[in-house]
Amino acid sequence: MLTDSKTQWLNKVPEVTLFFWLIKMMSTTVGETAADFLNMDLGWGLTSTTVLTGVLFVIALVLQLRATRYVPALYWATVLLISVFGTLVTDNLTDRFGVPLAFSTGVFAALLALTFVLWFNEERTLSIHSITTRKRELFYWVAILFTFSLGTAAGDWAAEGLNLGYFNAAALFGGLIVLTALSFYLFRANSVACFWIAYILTRPFGASCGDLLAQSPANGGIGLGTTGTSILFLLTIISLVGYLTFRNKMEMLEKSR
Repeated sequence: MLTDSKTQWLNKVPEVTLFFWLIKMMSTTVGETAADFLNMDLGWGLTSTTVLTGVLFVIALVLQLRATRYVPALYWATVLLISVFGTLVTDNLTDRFGVPLAFSTGVFAALLALTFVLWFNEERTLSIHSITTRKRELFYWVAILFTFSLGTAAGDWAAEGLNLGYFNAAALFGGLIVLTALSFYLFRANSVACFWIAYILTRPFGASCGDLLAQSPANGGIGLGTTGTSILFLLTIISLVGYLTFRNKMEMLEKSR
C-alpha cells in the first residue's frame, strides 16, 4: 500500500498516450511563444511577465497538489504555466544576467540529474505511473520545471549559440526523439529512461518549432508571429483537453455504475 502521511490517492498523472505527447509538445511551443508575446509584443517586460506567470503557476500547482485525482484541465493548465515560467527562468538568466546558454544548459542538466538521484534514493522509482504520494508528486513537478528550463536553454543554444537555425535545431531534437522511440519499441530499452529522455527532448523541440513558426523570415522563421502561433496551439490544446475531460467523466460514470 502506497501512503504518505496517512493520505492515499490515485495516480494524478495522465496515461502516456498519443494525446499526452501531442498536448505536451504543443504546451512547450506555447511556453516559448507566449513568453515572448507577453514580454515583447504586449510590452510587459521580463520582470512583470515572470512575476505574473510565476504567481499563476504557484496557484495552479497548489490546486494540483490539493487534488486527490487526475483532473485533465487542472493538470494541463499546470503544465502550460510551468512551461511559460520555465522559459522565463532561462530568459532571465540569459537576457538580464548575461549567463551563456551553454552554461545554463549544463546547470539545469545537473539540477535535473540531482533531482532524479534524490527522487530515486527516496522512492526507488522514477516512474510516472507511481505518482501516488505527496513526496513523489513534489519530486515530479520539480523535475518538470527543470526539464522546461533545460529544454529552453538547450533549444536556444542549438538554434542561436551553435548557429544551427530554428529548422535545423527542430530537426535535430525531433530526430533524437525518434531515436528514443525506436530504442523503446524496437530494442526494448528501459521505459522509464526513455520516457524522461523523450520528455526532456520535447522541450527544445517545441521551443525550436515555436521560434520557427513565430519568427520572421529574416530571422530564419516562417513569420506567423507569436500571437498567431500561441492562439493556434492554445486552441488545439484546449480542444484536446476538453475531449480528455469528457472522456474522463464518462469513465468515472462507468466505474460508478
